[in-house]
Amino acid sequence: MFSSKLLKTAIAGFMVVGLALSAAVQASIVIAGTRVIYDAADSEVTVKLDNVGKVPALSQVWLDKGDAKASPDAIDVPFTITPTVFRIDPQKSQTLRVRYTGEPLPQDHESVFWLNVLEIPPEADTSTPEAKNSLQLAFRYRIKFFFRPKGLVGKVEAAPDLLQWQLVNKAGKSYLQVNNPSAYNISFGAIDVQSGGKKMKVEDGQLLKSGEKRELAIEGNATAGANVHFYTLNDYGTDEEHTMPLGASGK
Repeated sequence: MFSSKLLKTAIAGFMVVGLALSAAVQASIVIAGTRVIYDAADSEVTVKLDNVGKVPALSQVWLDKGDAKASPDAIDVPFTITPTVFRIDPQKSQTLRVRYTGEPLPQDHESVFWLNVLEIPPEADTSTPEAKNSLQLAFRYRIKFFFRPKGLVGKVEAAPDLLQWQLVNKAGKSYLQVNNPSAYNISFGAIDVQSGGKKMKVEDGQLLKSGEKRELAIEGNATAGANVHFYTLNDYGTDEEHTMPLGASGK
């Protein structure tokens, strides 16, 4: 059985859990995919959720603009989600339908939002001493949601090749400067710099938005002529490997 009090408490103070960690802590809800791409040519996009657990799960879903701490009630985004609060029985699924409501968004590059799924467990049966001492956790999953306008310049598959990498030295430390001139957002996996036969790890690049430039710390000092070796995630969440020379733009 679920209670409205438990739902409100979970929303006010939930635990953010990474997808890789969720299985270890026995969360039940699984999202089909690690990102959502909303093509503006489509009337809607669907997202499937599965309850792989043994008990029912109550969920609330919403989109945010990048502030993970923002309250769902205070967020204004140009999308509607149906349903927003629902129960998924064990071994059952729920399909979310997301529709763009038409408010103006940039048409020359992708926009970034985040899809949140909050999983709230049923109220514990307190009829036994063990149950009275049990700990209930609410789990929040948060994945990227890209709105892709029609007719963007270039192809999304070619966006990583357009990245511009530069080696920057500041106060005796090396940094990797990366610029994304493409119309697409780029999600990074691992990044390292290969210089003088050595491999040096680079700070996690995570997400580089269209038109964004950032400096990433290098664990070591790279020299001219080094290469940057990196992975990006495509629309399906699959790693793609790249190697490019530092100090030169891509293809």
